[in-house]
Amino acid sequence: MAKSMKLAGLKSVENAHDDFVRVFDVDTNATIATLESPPSEVWQMQFDPKGTTLAVAGGGSASIKLWDTATWRLVATLSIPRPEGSKPSEKSGSKKFVLSVAWSPDGRRLACGSMDGTISVFDVARAKFLHHLEGHYMPVRSLVFSPEHDSRKLYSASDDGQVHIHDVEGKAIIGAMSGHTGWVLSVDVSPDGEAIATGSSDKTVRLWDFKMRAAIQVMSNHTDQVWAVAFRPGGRGDRLASVSDDKSISLYHCS
Repeated sequence: MAKSMKLAGLKSVENAHDDFVRVFDVDTNATIATLESPPSEVWQMQFDPKGTTLAVAGGGSASIKLWDTATWRLVATLSIPRPEGSKPSEKSGSKKFVLSVAWSPDGRRLACGSMDGTISVFDVARAKFLHHLEGHYMPVRSLVFSPEHDSRKLYSASDDGQVHIHDVEGKAIIGAMSGHTGWVLSVDVSPDGEAIATGSSDKTVRLWDFKMRAAIQVMSNHTDQVWAVAFRPGGRGDRLASVSDDKSISLYHCS
C-alpha cells in the first residue's frame, strides 16, 4: 500500500514498498528528488517537527535512515540492536523488520516499531540508541508522540489489538487501551492531546478519551481495514480523517 506525507503544504513523499522514496512538489506534482534506500523496502516515513529531516523506516534492513530535506542527502543510519535476552539467531531475522517511525515534538527523540513488538528509542543529535520499550508481542504498526513540546508520552498500535501509552524516558508502560477485534494499524493524537484515534483491520475507527482510557465513539462506515487515521493539525483536533482499503477517505467531526 503506497503511503504519502505532506510538509508545510509544499512537498509530499511517497513510497510503494520498494527501496525508493519519491519527493514531489504538491502544487506542480513535479518530482523534486528520488531517494534510494537499499537493501530493503520502505514501510513508513515522517518529517521531523522543523521539516529539516526525513526519517524512513527501512523494513528488513533493521534501521532508520535520515535524509536532509535541503540537499536530500543521507545524513545518518540508525541501526536497531537486538533486545537484551533475545536469542542470537534472532539478530538478523525477520523479527527485526522495521514497520513504523515517529519523532518527538522537540525533534530530540526518534522511536521506531518492529515486527517483534519492540520499540526502539534513539537520541537523534548523537545518532545513539537509548533503549527498547517492551509490552507488545506482535508487530507495532504505528507510533505517535503526545503533542506537548517536552512530551515523554508515546502511543503505539500493534497487531495484538492493543494501544499502549509509554513513558519514553522512564521506559515504562503507563496505560493501555483495548477494544478492537483486529490488528490496530494506525494511531494519532489530537493537537490538544485530549483524544486518541485508531484505525484497525476490524474495519472500524475508534475515538478514545485519554483520561478514561476508553473508547467514546466507534465509526463503522468503512467496509475494509483502516490503514491510517489523522487529526487536522492545529486547533482542538475536532476534525479527523481515515483511509481504508475500501478505496475511500472518510472525514469526521469529533465533538
